[in-house]
Amino acid sequence: MKLSMTDKLMRAIIYVLLTALTIITFYPFWNSLVISFNVGSDTSLGGITFWPREFTLENYQIVFKEKHIYNAYLITILRTVVGTLLAMFFTALFAYGLSKKGIVFKRFYTIMAVFTMFFSGGLIPYFIVIYQLNLYNTFAFLVLHGMVSVYNMIIFRTFFAQLPDGLEESARMDGCSNFGVFFRIVLPVSGPVLATLSLFTAVFLWNDWFTPAVFISNQNLIPLQTLLVQIINAGTTATLISNLNSYAQSAVANTVTVKALQMATMMVATLPILAIYPFLQRYFVKGVLIGSLKE
Repeated sequence: MKLSMTDKLMRAIIYVLLTALTIITFYPFWNSLVISFNVGSDTSLGGITFWPREFTLENYQIVFKEKHIYNAYLITILRTVVGTLLAMFFTALFAYGLSKKGIVFKRFYTIMAVFTMFFSGGLIPYFIVIYQLNLYNTFAFLVLHGMVSVYNMIIFRTFFAQLPDGLEESARMDGCSNFGVFFRIVLPVSGPVLATLSLFTAVFLWNDWFTPAVFISNQNLIPLQTLLVQIINAGTTATLISNLNSYAQSAVANTVTVKALQMATMMVATLPILAIYPFLQRYFVKGVLIGSLKE
């Protein structure tokens, strides 16, 4: 089909705008990466844009020699893995129950769940509850916080409601209980939705810094993103390296600056999730659409 001059012009404008948007979105990340590989004392002079002016790995050497980084990585990975598994299990189980017809008080449970999406008691009452449950400053809180997402539950429930009744009926004829049907029939056919919501949950848990900052005071339980915020908020080099080892302290006196260490730490915290994202991105649209076709 031959395009008119107007169509060609509009297409060219769209391509230009999309290209500009891509550059605007990607450049801050690229600039941070460039700064992390540049000598800190040189970066302080300004003018670092598209490529390191004085290439160095010293910023990353200091970051990886700090034991708190490894500990924060371990906490973040454990929280992401365990928290995602628990969230998917309990959210899917809750949604499966609400997807069944004839459940007593089904409407009441649904209304109460949706109510929490719009209203909450606030941070202080939540803090008091967590403290009284002896979950304050514990790893258990990190994986239990936000374990059941109502938004994810609604997507799960809608998907489960669309499954053919024959699947469960045939399983029950073979002697499966409700849990047997859930684990052997329902979950295996829910791959796209599970993958999509697992990715949403994992990204949230990986990037969540505010919750641990409020409810975790033990430095050994601080996740990576919260540690990153602490580093970014460091006002001076002395504050930033106050807990670092002697190698870092001697190196800072020569070439390393706060900004250089901030950018290096940011890259260390961000790259793992960016590396995983593209492989699971194809599940996004497919999984969400499957779970939202009809009620």
